[in-house]
Amino acid sequence: MRVVFLTHNYPRNPGDLAGSFLATLGRGLVRRGVDVRVVAPSDAGEGGEETMDGVTIRRVRYASPQQERIAYRGSMASAIRSPAGLRALAGLWRALRSATREELDGGADLVHAHWWVPGGLAVPPGARYILTSHGTDAALLRRSRLARRLARPVYQRASLVTAVSRELAGWIEEGAGRHVPKGCIQPMPIETGDFGWSEGGGGIVVVARLSTQKRVGLAIRAVASLHALGAPVPLTIAGDGPERAALEALAMEQGIGDHVRFLGSVSRPAVATLLRSADLMLFTAQGEGFGLSAAEAMMSGVPVVACWDGGGVLDVVPDGGAGRRVLPAVDAVADAALDLLGDPARHQLAREHGTWWRERLHPDKVAETCEGWYREALGA
Repeated sequence: MRVVFLTHNYPRNPGDLAGSFLATLGRGLVRRGVDVRVVAPSDAGEGGEETMDGVTIRRVRYASPQQERIAYRGSMASAIRSPAGLRALAGLWRALRSATREELDGGADLVHAHWWVPGGLAVPPGARYILTSHGTDAALLRRSRLARRLARPVYQRASLVTAVSRELAGWIEEGAGRHVPKGCIQPMPIETGDFGWSEGGGGIVVVARLSTQKRVGLAIRAVASLHALGAPVPLTIAGDGPERAALEALAMEQGIGDHVRFLGSVSRPAVATLLRSADLMLFTAQGEGFGLSAAEAMMSGVPVVACWDGGGVLDVVPDGGAGRRVLPAVDAVADAALDLLGDPARHQLAREHGTWWRERLHPDKVAETCEGWYREALGA
C-alpha cells in the first residue's frame, strides 16, 4: 500500500519541530510495511526530494525563495492579508495539487490530507482521500463563514474524516456538517520512550507558544497568588511568541520576576528533560485542538491543571486524581495548583494516567489505527 501525506508542514531536517508528529506517524507506518510518500512545500527555495527514516519527502517549489515563507513558520493566516501573500498561497495550492496528481499517477493508492487548508483543498479531483484535522484548521470553521463554505465540500468528499480530539470532532460536525465517528478520533503519535517519570522538585511548568490564546498571563498571576499565600514555588515557561515581552513585564509587576524562568523555544527532548523534574503543569490555554504538552506532562507523571474552556485538552486532563479542571480565573487556578501540590499521591496518580496515554500515543499503536483507516477507505 502506498499512501501520500499531503501537508504544508513536515520536518525539514532531523529534530525540526514543524509537523514532527507526522514524521513520527510516517515512521510507524513504514514499520508496518506501508510505503509513505510526502508532498510538502519548499521553504525559502529549499525544494527537491529526500528520504528520512524510510519516508520519501517531495518538497515542491511554489514561489520565489523570498515568498516561500508561508509554511512552517505559522504565517499562513497572515498571508491572505497581502496581494503577494495571496499569490504565494495560490501557487502553493497549485504546486501541491500537481505533485499529488503525479504521485497518484505513479502508483499511489490513497491520499492522507493533513489540515483541510491547504492540504484538503489541494487534493486532486476524483482522488480517494482521508482528511485529518489537527486543530488550527477546524478552529477556522468556528469563526469564519467563508471558511465553512470552502471547507464543507472538502470534508464531504473525503472517504473518512478523522480528528485528534472530541472537541475538534464537534467543531467539524457543526461547521462542515460531517460526522466524525468515535473510531476516527485519534491524537497523533509521540515517541513515548523519550519521557521518563518525574520525581518532582522543579516547581511549576508551562509549555506553550506565548500567544494570547495560551493565556500564560493567567498562569503567572496564579503563581503570584501562590507566593502571596506562602507557597513560593518557582515557575518555568518553555516557549516563545509575540507575548513574551509583555509576560516578562507581568512577572516583574506581580513581584515574582526572580522566580520565573523564560526558556524561549525548546526542542522536544528538552521538554522531556524539563518534565522529569516538574511538580505540576499549568495548561491555561483556551480552545485547544488537543493539548500536546498536557499529554506529555501526563506521560511524565506530572499532574496538570487545565481550564474548562480548554477545548481538546479536556480529553487529556481528568477532573480529579492526576488533574484538575477549573474556571479560567486566577483564584481557581491557584487553588487547584495548591491542592495538587499538597497531594503526596499526585505523581503516582499521574503515572497511572500517563501509562494509559503512553500506550494510546505509541507510534506503532497509532500507525495500526491509521492503517485500518486506509484499508477501510480503499474498501479492503
